[in-house]
Amino acid sequence: MNMSDHALRQSPAPAEDWSYGATQDSPAGLPLSLSIYADRSRIRGILSEDAQAAGLRVSVSTDLASLSQGDARPLGDVVLIDCPVVDAATLAALSRVDVRAARTGTRLIVSTVVDSLDDVFGCLDQSGAQILVDPDRAERVIALGHVLAQFPSARLRELSQDERHLLMRLTEQVGQIAGRIERLAPTPQALEAAASAVSAAPMPEIAAPSEPAGEPRSTRVTRPALPDPRLVRRIIRHRQLRGRHFDAQLFADPAWDMLLDLTAARAEHRRVSVTSLCIASGVPPTTALRWIGQMVEQGQFVRVGDQADRRRAFIDLSDRCADAMARYFAEVGTAATLI
Repeated sequence: MNMSDHALRQSPAPAEDWSYGATQDSPAGLPLSLSIYADRSRIRGILSEDAQAAGLRVSVSTDLASLSQGDARPLGDVVLIDCPVVDAATLAALSRVDVRAARTGTRLIVSTVVDSLDDVFGCLDQSGAQILVDPDRAERVIALGHVLAQFPSARLRELSQDERHLLMRLTEQVGQIAGRIERLAPTPQALEAAASAVSAAPMPEIAAPSEPAGEPRSTRVTRPALPDPRLVRRIIRHRQLRGRHFDAQLFADPAWDMLLDLTAARAEHRRVSVTSLCIASGVPPTTALRWIGQMVEQGQFVRVGDQADRRRAFIDLSDRCADAMARYFAEVGTAATLI
């Protein structure tokens, strides 16, 4: 990223440049607008077909060069970008779109490949973009379902932590089912049904948690030391061994596997890239990225920029989460080797 791109991300732009987006340009009653940027014409066609089936209005469908050259057209309420191969111009364009989306409320869905994941992730740090890795058609539709559920018209309330985890599990199951359906009969109707299952998941009312009575906010608990990273690595290896003898999906627990990996890395004073953390999760990268986003939103993980290269970012435990992992291992004690 050059200096001019960095300046764009840090300084406000003229108001007229940021007047586009979901909250300003979508009159009530009209379908949400969608912009598609993809070099592969086949992908553009599939995205347009699925978006229209989901009730979106495709306002822009063009190649990545338009985005890199500073396309001045409105972004739309939702933007789908397919960039399997990224170069400096594409990364700069993603960075600019990320800023615009953050200011306007536009939802971004960006698909890429594993080799480009760290670079793409580093560029998308403001808008809460969904990143898909080598997605199939079903995964793209599931992503659209998540986006549709985020708009005010959906009238969704804030979910509790347990409900969020339940919805994440449901999304994984729906994605797996949709993938099988696609392989058997990849029809837009089947994929649309999968997306509807995600956006229409039941969400019962839950009261917001309250502060414990009589407990002063200033109370501090002595922080236990993090566990020996060699112990954590042994636990990770033992968990991975199960996949040699059983279907790995039987034991899929991406949140815990990522917590273990980040705990060991923190004790080793080692930084963890998003690609490395996706591998540690034991689930497909797109699924892992959803969990990472959820854990960041809950304050369990934090995104840490690379001071030497602003295009890169790493994932770390939050101090609160690190304390919780330390207390957990301190309570388990020597029995941790049996976990």
